[in-house]
Formats: sequence, structure tokens, C-alpha cells
Amino acid sequence: MATANETVLPQPPQTFPGLQGFAQTSLARNLLLGGGAAIVIAIMVVVWLWGQQPEYRVLFSNFNDRDGGAIVASLQQLNIPYKYSDGGSAILVPANQVHDARLKLASQGLPKGGNVGFELMENQKMGVSQFVEQVNFQRALEGELARTIQAVSAVQTARVHLAMPKSSVFVREQQKPTASVLLNLYPNRTLDQQQVSAILHLVASSISDLSVKNVTIVDQNGNLLSDPTKPGNGNTLDPTQLKYVQDFQQNVIKRIESIVSPIVGAQNVRAEATADIDFSRTEQAAETYKPNSPPEASTIRSQQSSESSNRGANASGIPGALTNQPPVPATAPIVASAAATSASGAATNSSIVQKDITTNYEVDKTIRYTQQPMGGVRRLSVAVVINYKTEIDKNGKSTSKPLSDVEKNQITDLIKEAMGFNKERGDTLNVVNSPFAGPAKEAVVDVPIWKQFDTLQTAKEIGKYLVVAAVLLYLFFGFLKPMLNKIMGKPMTKEEKMQLAEAERLEKADNEEDVEDDASVVNLSDGANAGGVKPLTSYEINMDVAKQLATSDPKIVANVIKSWVSNE
Repeated sequence: MATANETVLPQPPQTFPGLQGFAQTSLARNLLLGGGAAIVIAIMVVVWLWGQQPEYRVLFSNFNDRDGGAIVASLQQLNIPYKYSDGGSAILVPANQVHDARLKLASQGLPKGGNVGFELMENQKMGVSQFVEQVNFQRALEGELARTIQAVSAVQTARVHLAMPKSSVFVREQQKPTASVLLNLYPNRTLDQQQVSAILHLVASSISDLSVKNVTIVDQNGNLLSDPTKPGNGNTLDPTQLKYVQDFQQNVIKRIESIVSPIVGAQNVRAEATADIDFSRTEQAAETYKPNSPPEASTIRSQQSSESSNRGANASGIPGALTNQPPVPATAPIVASAAATSASGAATNSSIVQKDITTNYEVDKTIRYTQQPMGGVRRLSVAVVINYKTEIDKNGKSTSKPLSDVEKNQITDLIKEAMGFNKERGDTLNVVNSPFAGPAKEAVVDVPIWKQFDTLQTAKEIGKYLVVAAVLLYLFFGFLKPMLNKIMGKPMTKEEKMQLAEAERLEKADNEEDVEDDASVVNLSDGANAGGVKPLTSYEINMDVAKQLATSDPKIVANVIKSWVSNE
């Protein structure tokens, strides 16, 4: 029995003898170690597979279900791994197989983009009606047009609707075909008027008897792109005319800079030109009559002459009432002289001659028909800036000086000849000699190396492999190797055997000392009962001995603890 002064130590809990015995056997210990080793190996395999997983990139996106199914079936046949992202709207494949997969799928005509072309005519069934053939042909034509329009960089998808009336033998009943095009543009992309005009002509040229005016183009927002009220339809310049103006101005600038650059240097001259181009077409017909020229210098067109004569008795006497009265009876003898008789005969035999001449001259007339083509220059304005010339003195120092008046006048004359200066047309030219400002030095932002894209990608890859290697090494040396050593019973080295023997010797000596200490404790306790002194317990004595041993030779204590841990 324990005395009143003895300290009662707590006892370990009671366990089942059979379970405790099985747990202490080598078979149970090996099973537990083998299970732990298997778990560690499984974790290492998972970590390794995670480190070897390839990076996936987008192969195709924004495709319809039919194209998606065909693409997946082809990838399975090609043994190319794939997965989905963005809610199934994109198909991902390993990054090193993206281009190869795209080329192989393109050879199979994938993706088709939801539009069927003339391949629809290859699957014609026997016995189809003419109406079905016509519908299939129209569908194929619409699909081919849509595919062609989608080749435009800004167009994501396109749909084409054709209205093709049946031909009729009656001319009055002939109807022209029409077309409607719906464009779905990429985000933040637009079509300029020239591109819209190109699509209009593309569709109109693909259908017989289809004019550009009968083609309608609408974007995904409902905007009418082929609006006739927009520029390029008669009110303002169309894209072709704008391009002509720009090319004309650039040509003038190029001529000016090319003629002045050899004198002042390529970087010391800047020119700009503004041209007022007349795109109106003029037709004029004029008929002008000039004043009559002198008759002797004129050309006779026609001449008519007429002559008439009148023979017979002529009336004689004094005109008046007396002449019209009958003659009075003669009172003198009827005897006439010869002179009177001859005069009377001459008067009786006289005649009247009338001659008319009509001459027509040519009239001077000028007919002028003038047709002035469009594209004529109405006015041209040019501005030229020339930098100061640089001179180097004897000391090698460079200085900038303005051009002299003679040099400036020479350059101005050259510019006038190069641009085709016409004062009557109202052309203007302004040449300014001024020092150029130096180019502004752009602040180059040095991106830290750790923010560069290539560096980040490389760091991610290196970090990934380092993490995998660190985890594998930790699992191997921290868990797997000790478990394997215990399972396989690795033999101890000579030094470990000596340390184990020394630990057993010390443990045996400690047991003998414990027996002696117990006896002394009993004697001391009896004396204490007599003298009132508190005796030391065996636990306290052992602790003092262990402290002294650890102080004197700590290496032995460490080896003893190591052997305890290894032998459980």
C-alpha cells in the first residue's frame, strides 16, 4: 500500500488485450505503413499529373450546334483532347495543337458557319420536283454569297435573302430580282461607305439582272447601310471621288517635296495642298451668227436675174385732162415735115426694157458643242514650310540661319512649276521659312521585368514545376522513405548498433538505481516519519539523474531518444 507521503502516479487507460496485441505485431505495423505509403504515392501521382497538364487555348468560338457537333466528332477521330469553356460556346484544345487542328478541320470544311452552299446540290434525291430544285438552288446561292461577305474583315456573320421572280414571256410582266443582306459586325467595328458600296456591287454582280439600287444592307443594330440619302448618292462626294481628291493632293505634295528636298534636305520641308475639284459634268451647244462681210469679200450662195421689155405705141402729150380729150378738127393743111414724121415714127417704134438681178450671200455661222469632263481643278491652295538651313563654322559648330530672299524666291518658283500654279484660276501659294521644333522625346516607360508578359509566362511555368518538385520531394523524404525503411527493415549501421547497446546499458543501470532508490526511499520515509523530513520520490531521483546525464553527455541522450522513436 502507498503511504500517506507517497505520490500516486496516474495509470494508463485499459485497452483490449487482443487489439493491443495485434497492434503491436509486425504485420499490423506493416499494413499501416503500406497503406500510408500508398496514399503518399497516390498524392505524388496526382501532383505529377497536375504539373504535366497542358495549357488549353480556344480553337473555335461562337459556333452553332451543328458545327459544334461536327467539330467535336472530328476531334475525337483525330485523337485530339478537347474541353469546353464559356458555357459551351468555345472549344479548347492543347496550345501546341491549335494550328494543326484548325488546318485539319479546314480541310474538312469546318466550321461551315451555319450557311449551306452549293454542296446542297450534291445531295439531291431522285424524283424531286422542279420547285424543290429551284428552292435548293436559291438557298445554295444565298449561302455562297453569305460566305463571301463574311470574308470581309469587319463582318462576323452574314445572311442573304434573294427574291428571284419567275421569268415570263410577256415583256410587261418582267420583274427585277431584289436582295437583302443582314450583317453582324464584330464588336467596335464599322463599315465605311466604300466597303458598303463594295458589298452592294458584289451582290448585284452575282445575280443576273440585279441592280445595285435593288440591294438593301442592314447591320445587326437595324441601321440601313445602303441608304440612298447617305453621301455618295449625288448630293455629296462619294468614296471614289474623295479618294480621287486625296490622291490628287498627295500627288501635289509629293511633287513639291521631291523638288525641294534636294536643296534643303528631306526632313526640312513640309507641304500641304488643298484642291477644289469640279466633279460636275458640263455639256454645251452654241450657234453663233457673225455680222455680214463686205459684198466683194463674201461668198455668193445663189444669184437670180430677170429681164423684160415692152414694145408698142407710146402715149404722147401733156399729162392731164387735156390729153384725154379727142383731138379738134385740123385747121391747117395736112402736110408734115420730114423731121416731124421721123420723130413720130421713132416715138411709135420705141420699147421699155426692165432687168432684175437677185444675189444671195452665205451667212457666217458658228456651231460649237462643248463637253467638259468631271474632275477638273477649280482652285488649288498650297502651303509649304521650310526649315532654317544649317551651317557649320570652322570650329565645327553648327548654326541655323534663315534662307536669303534669293534662295526663297528660287524655291517659290520651283514650287509653282511643280504644283502647276495658275493665277487666272485663283491658285494660292504660301512659303514660310521657319525653324522646326525638335521632335518631342517620348518618355519610354520601362516595364519592370517581373511585369513583362514573357517573363510572367516563364515565371509561371518555372513556379509550377518548382512547386511540383518541392511537393514531391517533401512527400518522398518526409513520408514515403521512412515508411519504406520501416517496412523493409533496413539494417542498422555499426554506429547505430553501438548507440543502441549504450542505450540499453544505460537503461539497465537506471533500473538497478531505481531499485536502490526505492529502498532508500523506504528508509528515508521511515526516518521522516520519525524526524519529520520529507523524503524524495523515485520520479524526482530519476529526473535528477537524467538532467545530470543530459548535461554531461547530450549526444548519448539524443541517440537514446532516436533509438526509442525508431523502435517505437
